[in-house]
Amino acid sequence: MDVVSDAIATVRMGQAASDRVRVSGSWCARFAPYDGAGFHVVLEGGCWLLPDGGSPVSLGVGDAVLLPHGTGHVIADSPADEATVARAMPFERWTGGPPGPRRPAPSAPGGVELLCGKYLLDHSRVHPLMAELPTVVHLPNRVGDHPELRAAIDLLGGELTAGRPGSGIAVPSLVDLLLVYMIRAWVALGSGGAWSAVLGDPVTAAALRALHADPAAAWTNDRLAAEAGVSRPTLARRFTSLVGRPPMAYLTWWRLTLAATALRDTQDSLAAIARRVGYGTPYALSHAFSREFGTTPGRYRARAVAGGERQPDEGAGRGAGPVRGKGVVR
Repeated sequence: MDVVSDAIATVRMGQAASDRVRVSGSWCARFAPYDGAGFHVVLEGGCWLLPDGGSPVSLGVGDAVLLPHGTGHVIADSPADEATVARAMPFERWTGGPPGPRRPAPSAPGGVELLCGKYLLDHSRVHPLMAELPTVVHLPNRVGDHPELRAAIDLLGGELTAGRPGSGIAVPSLVDLLLVYMIRAWVALGSGGAWSAVLGDPVTAAALRALHADPAAAWTNDRLAAEAGVSRPTLARRFTSLVGRPPMAYLTWWRLTLAATALRDTQDSLAAIARRVGYGTPYALSHAFSREFGTTPGRYRARAVAGGERQPDEGAGRGAGPVRGKGVVR
């Protein structure tokens, strides 16, 4: 797969959840911090997003907003003061009972209509592209911008409203697609952080495409440089400067991240996983895995099966990198 697809695939867990809600009058709802990512799309009207510890963000019709690190936040009809925020209704009360004064029936005129949802993510081995996402990614609805994202929003809104046959499959698939399109739009902004520059650099992007397409291949710096069409020193300089580590160090980390994902999501033997990610023997993989993540593959799998408990050293692994650029991207 490509870098963006792989970065998302390694952290996605379970099935995404979504709701279409309509509110009117004076309203304020709280979303608790979440071990994943949340999103909102404004279908009608306008509202305000107030992330915990951040500045209010005005949202208009067609705007999409992603909170990739599961930051607690409030959505409200206005940039409410602290007293109002403290009285915010938990979002679950909007969707857990019958329509009422704060959640009119979908046919009620006026007000604000929203698509709200969340993704369960495993942050223990997050790809640096995902780690670099800011606290809030705001994607305003500008004419002609992000047509795939707009199409996915329209399709998802229709499925949530109509209740057509097959919607049980269509809705989660569209919500997954929405995450891809929101992250793709963030990368396309150009000012979205270091990974916009990484994927915009033809040499580094070509090297990453090759590594992600076949991580188990017998890569060397010379072979990868030839794949990127440059000399070995040029590749080393540009790749290391943009990605933050040399090509072979990135490859090692990525192979081990794929191994961890396979241990979490499959029952494949360690030998099979080792072959898949480019290690000659299970022992070689186990040694490298323990050095990188501070635990053995067997213990990692046991904890994942027991309930996905986060390893203490994984989030600080050398591959994760710091979460940079915290704030709002528009």
